[in-house]
Amino acid sequence: MLLELLIFLKYPTYRTDENRDFKYRAGVFFQLLGLSLAVSFILGWLIGGIQVIFDLDFGKHAVDNFFERYSLLLVLLGAVMVAPVLEELIFRAPLSLFKQKRTFPLIFYAFTLTFGFYHITNFEMRQTTILLAPVLVAPQLVVGTILGYIRIRFGLVWAIALHACYNLILVVPVLLYKTLDIPLE
Repeated sequence: MLLELLIFLKYPTYRTDENRDFKYRAGVFFQLLGLSLAVSFILGWLIGGIQVIFDLDFGKHAVDNFFERYSLLLVLLGAVMVAPVLEELIFRAPLSLFKQKRTFPLIFYAFTLTFGFYHITNFEMRQTTILLAPVLVAPQLVVGTILGYIRIRFGLVWAIALHACYNLILVVPVLLYKTLDIPLE
């Protein structure tokens, strides 16, 4: 699966996976979910290290504001249902309009980069944030390529499901901390 993903990322093509067996697809799905989480945790740890070592302040994160303004249930619904559906409809659904072999790689990466850099809006706009934008959105860039891959190979519903599960795994621990009144810092 990893080799197939790397080959796809080297030169993306609009080619669906003809194997429609649910067990096969679920297996690939969970491998991609694990890869997405592993890469995100590693990149998050590195970003945190850079922030500490260089004493950088990126300001308040949008997720913090979300938790302050809305109930935990609304945060969960927003992160696990609304955001994945909207973001996949905006950033991955249109890929089916660009199946031409010549232009597809450019379109694929344009949508992926737009998805990744859209997430810079999660940070306060400061000089440091702007200068380090590629580093700060690296997790979203990587996950965006994986979401694009599964969208092309298996379809939009699989991309939405992967995005939802990814967000669920990231947001549930924070929800538990908030519910139990445990400080996160």
